Amino acid sequence: MSPALVFTQNGGVLSRREIPRHAPERFAQALLSAIDGGWRVVSYFGMQEDDEVCLYCLLSFKSHATIGVMSTLVTGKNFYSLVSEAPQLHLFEREIAEQFYLNLEGHPWPKPVRFAPALGSLPGDTPQPPPTIGVMDFYRVDGDEVHEVAVGPVHAGIIEPGHFRFQCFGEEVMHLEISLGYQHRGVERMMQGRPGERMRKLMETVAGDTSIGHGTAYAMIVEALSGTRVPARAQAVRGIALELERLANHTGDLGAIAGDVGYLPTASFCGRIRGDFLNMTAGICGSRFGRDLVLPGGVRFDLDSAGARQLADRIKVARDEVHNAVDLLWDTPSVLARLEGTGVVSEQTAIELGLVGPAARASGLNRDIRRDHPFGIYSMSQIPVETAKSGDVYARTMVRWLEMEKSLDFIEEQLSQLPGVEVANPVREVGGGQLAVALTEGWRGEICHVALTDERGNFLRYKVTDPSFHNWTGLALALRGGQISDFPLCNKSFNLSYCGFDL
Repeated sequence: MSPALVFTQNGGVLSRREIPRHAPERFAQALLSAIDGGWRVVSYFGMQEDDEVCLYCLLSFKSHATIGVMSTLVTGKNFYSLVSEAPQLHLFEREIAEQFYLNLEGHPWPKPVRFAPALGSLPGDTPQPPPTIGVMDFYRVDGDEVHEVAVGPVHAGIIEPGHFRFQCFGEEVMHLEISLGYQHRGVERMMQGRPGERMRKLMETVAGDTSIGHGTAYAMIVEALSGTRVPARAQAVRGIALELERLANHTGDLGAIAGDVGYLPTASFCGRIRGDFLNMTAGICGSRFGRDLVLPGGVRFDLDSAGARQLADRIKVARDEVHNAVDLLWDTPSVLARLEGTGVVSEQTAIELGLVGPAARASGLNRDIRRDHPFGIYSMSQIPVETAKSGDVYARTMVRWLEMEKSLDFIEEQLSQLPGVEVANPVREVGGGQLAVALTEGWRGEICHVALTDERGNFLRYKVTDPSFHNWTGLALALRGGQISDFPLCNKSFNLSYCGFDL
């Protein structure tokens, strides 16, 4: 392990004074050396310190369940890109440059990550007006027979804005550029100040379909900073809710993938079964998306013995029904022919981009926060990690299905042996001058929250990295060399979040 880093665990806390601060050259050398040695960047961000910007980098090393932290100071307006040697940094670096109006030297495509935020919505100073929404350079392929296809940012239905620009030769996609950030919400600026109920509710809305995943990460941050212990029963209820969230969304995705290939039986069944899983969450806390269930210190609602039996019965019925619906996919050759070989992301590409979640596991990367950096109930009851090798739509579909089976097993196990009685403990005062980090495995993949506090315990900086931030580039590369007609299917096989990206 590199002496350039200070180490902690998932849900751990460090004194800010402990964090090594290196000269830029030493920082770059240590970061690249760590990545070459098997470390992976989980968060990389800036924080304003008077007239300078301090960069913090957090890296994961799964075989030791360890998180390493280091920092450096940007004293001028320039910092040098490391993307040519570490591609997984490309969006992190662009975001830092955008948020703090720094000049990013050596980056192959140093455009902003998001369109114009409202003045005052960035975590850093905004000394100049931001660019106009919709006005941005796009990569272009020249050639007499090359044509350009633009999709969005306005889409059919109720999905949020995102622009997809294809460079095509006939039907073949030579390049896809994805531009997001049309609705910059200023979430990171709103997370500055005293931790409290408003911030807890805000974190549940980072991505509405991942309320439990982000809500749990925020609770872990506050618990780490305050030294609050969570009762065992509350940890079990959190785990059940997180797996119900995974089941609902994976079921919806399997149905949507079936719909995109025109196979309506599975599409229809899964749409209804997804609602059943959402209603199971509502049976615990009154909200289909799990709002207000997870609190710092525990959970707001308990599962008594009658409620646990009722939920177990509903899980048994849902298991049979979802098996019947999804088995139709695997038994239909025309469906498999459409999924296999479509939208391939190789294992090497997935490693270089730092993909997470089912998209990474479908390309052969054996990574899952529930096992690699266990938190809560997963420290006592682990879920097997499912992977595939082909990296195509079929693999991303199959991994979802295998994960659903394991989630169903996990929930039934927990419902049969709910421990203890207490569901929450009082939260103590948040400590000052600290850094806390929390990782959870949402249904899209790794969620990372990092908080830095001042001497009074207020949040100086709160950084959220949704799994979509890692994975959007994977979708772009999945289309390269494929047919433009493959886009809806590839897009749904990733099913990434716009709002989780547009913070």
